[in-house]
Amino acid sequence: MSRVLFLHGASSSGKSTLIQQVGVQSPTPLMHLSIDHLRDSGALDVGSYAAKGVRWRDHRAAFFDGFHRAVGAFADAGNNLIVEHILDTDCWHADLQQILRDHAVFFVALHTPLSVLQTREAARGDRPKGSAEADYHNIHNGLDYDLTLDGQRDAAANAGILLEKWEGFQPPGAFFR
Repeated sequence: MSRVLFLHGASSSGKSTLIQQVGVQSPTPLMHLSIDHLRDSGALDVGSYAAKGVRWRDHRAAFFDGFHRAVGAFADAGNNLIVEHILDTDCWHADLQQILRDHAVFFVALHTPLSVLQTREAARGDRPKGSAEADYHNIHNGLDYDLTLDGQRDAAANAGILLEKWEGFQPPGAFFR
């Protein structure tokens, strides 16, 4: 059974910054899986779809199905993971519950005020305007978490809290509710 830290928060909430600190402070190695890594490496170039006259939306479901299966494959192979994700599509949580059913998933919410999300989104300039607000209003609805953190708090402090709580975590957790 692999240990999976599943970090869920709106776009621009501070997930990547928090995970960097978790990696620094963690006493054990963790594999960090994120759509941002695929985008930043060029493996996923959403802009190339439009440039070739293809709608990304028509391929989005297949892409995320593959990403979710890859997360499961890494966990099934015995890797301890940090998964950075935004569950913005209704079926994803249920799909991932099935895929990760044999693993100890610690489900963490990163809540960040809307005004902070909007400021960060504008400063980044690499996200569609309004995506953080759309996430803010939708992604946490109806979900229970093992831990909720404040995205305005210092990332190093949040990482310390997260690692302490994760150390004492006993599955099954909130991810499977």
